[in-house]
Order: sequence, then C-alpha cells, then structure tokens
Amino acid sequence: MFRAKLIVSALVTAIATVGIALPSWALPLSPGDRLRINIPADEGLPETDRFSGVYEVNLDGTLQLPFIDPVPVVGLELPQVQQQLTRLLINEGFFQPNFLRVSVSIIEWAPVQVTVSGAVFEPGRYLINPRQAGGDDPPIVPLTGSYPPNRYLTVAIQAAGGIRPEADIINVRLIRGGVEQVIDVSGVFTGELLDDVPLIAGDRIIIPEREIIQSELVRPSQITPQAIPVFLSNLSLPNFGGNVQVQQVAYGSRFSHAVIAGKCVGGTTAINARRRATLIQTDRTTGQTRVLDRSVEELVRESTDNQDNPFLMPDDGLVCYDSTVTNVTSIFGAIGTILNPISGIELLLRRIFGQ
Repeated sequence: MFRAKLIVSALVTAIATVGIALPSWALPLSPGDRLRINIPADEGLPETDRFSGVYEVNLDGTLQLPFIDPVPVVGLELPQVQQQLTRLLINEGFFQPNFLRVSVSIIEWAPVQVTVSGAVFEPGRYLINPRQAGGDDPPIVPLTGSYPPNRYLTVAIQAAGGIRPEADIINVRLIRGGVEQVIDVSGVFTGELLDDVPLIAGDRIIIPEREIIQSELVRPSQITPQAIPVFLSNLSLPNFGGNVQVQQVAYGSRFSHAVIAGKCVGGTTAINARRRATLIQTDRTTGQTRVLDRSVEELVRESTDNQDNPFLMPDDGLVCYDSTVTNVTSIFGAIGTILNPISGIELLLRRIFGQ
C-alpha cells in the first residue's frame, strides 16, 4: 500500500515538473514585447547592479541588460531566451553555474506589423493588437502573463477588410522567416476546430483565390465584414436636394435588400410599380464597372439566383429610376410652382421667420 502511494506521488511530481518546464505559450518574441527577468542570485546586489527587472524588446530585436552587449531575442521563444541569458551570464563571469537560476516571463505582448494580400477586400500592411490609450506605460504588477486576443491570424484577416467570396479559406498561407505554413480557417464558418495562429512582427498572410463565388462565405464572421457601405441615389424623388447617401448594410445583403433599404419598393401601385433599379459594381483592381438594371417588381418577385439578385459588395451603388407616372407628376408639380409663385414665396417666408 505504501509502495503504491509512493509511485502515485512520484508520478504526480513528474507530471508537475513537466508542466512547469513546458512554456505556457510557444509564441516567438517581437519588438515591443515586455518581459520580466528574475534572477534570485542578484537580490543582495544594489538595485542599479541587478539584472532582474522588466525589459522591452528593442526595435532592433534585442534586449538591453546592464553590463553586457545587446542580446538578440526576436524570433525566440521564452525558454530559448532563458537558456541564452543563462549561458551568457555564466560565460561573462557574472555568476557561478551552481548558483544561477534565470526566469523569463511575459508581461505584455506588443502590437505587431503584418501584411495581408490575396483575396481580401483591403490588402496591405496592418498593425494588430494595438495598445489601448494610455497603455504605453501600464502599471507593473507582481503577476506575469499576457493574453493578446488581437494578435491572431483571424484578426489580421479582418483588419484587411475580410475575405472576398472567392477566397480559398482551406489553404491560407502564413509565411514567417521564409518558412511557409498552410492553415485551414474554414472552421470560422463550420464551427469546427480552428487553428487560429498567434502572429509575430513581419508575418505575411496570403489568401489564395478560387474561380468560383462561394455563397456560404458571404455573411458576417470573424474573417468577413460585419457591415459594408453602399451608395444609394434618387431614393424617392428625382435627385431631390442631392438625394445621395451612404448606408451601412449587413454583409450578405443582396440587390433586393438594397432596393428595399433605398425605399424603391412600395407605395401606390399605379405610380411606383414600374420603377427600375440599377446596381453598379466596380472592380477595385481593374476599375471595370458592371451594371445590372432590373425592374423593381421583377427583382423582388422573380429573382432565382446570384445572377438575377447578386450579393452586395463594399462601395456598390444603387440608383432608383422613377416610373413614367412619377416623372409626369414631378413635371406638373414643377409647373404648378412656376405658375403659382406666391405659394413658394409664402413657404420661404415661413421658414425664415419660423411661422
């Protein structure tokens, strides 16, 4: 019985030792990351002579400790930094091997610059995981550890405007230090397990393209827009007062939704049933414009596929054209104003004097 307890105790101790030895998060360091270095052997030294303290990785990727040359640490994980500092301090003669213990822990993960290209709406270079206002010098507390929710692959893709409908989300390319890794992010849409990789400075993300439009990708998600801007013109009266506006619509909305949002549908059947709507889409790369003109009634009642009723994309334009009856009514209204200027003058005076 005693022997069994001894074995169990030894196993627990071994597991605990392994758990302590393993890094809590195998994420290489980037410039701006803040670390806490603790060396118990220097506790008896004056504060100005101690190596223990909080350090920030320099812009050139090094740690600047007192009395020694800058130590390159960018691209290394915390256990590697710990080993490198231990070896350096011993070789420089500051500590005896038998008395030196070095602990390196993360205090705060820095904002990092990454690039995103391929099948995204806004390819380019982006700063992810930005520090909050007033967060440049956060209070240092005895605890260690930092969770950077905005340094993930999905955050970088979202920062680039999100994926386009033709994106190949199963073969996303992540290039780090010349080494390429292919990542499947389809779990964002299916709910399956997703390998959302934390990023470091200089990472490159490339979203390959497919030759088809994937309707299942056109909805709000972690890697697509939540809402998109759409230009709406001539909503109810023929360009009344420069009647053009930019409206945010949910990503995944279609041509028919924009027609409804633009108030091109409804009203008196005799007047509005023959209204027409035109969707204007511009290719951001080539500048080529695609124009789709449809009867409002046909669009609402007879659309059957993506060709008849396409998805809206960022910065699409919608123009509503009035029916013949509406145009004639507008003409007679203008003629009435000309023939009866008194009413127009009275209205103007009321607006001026607030009566």
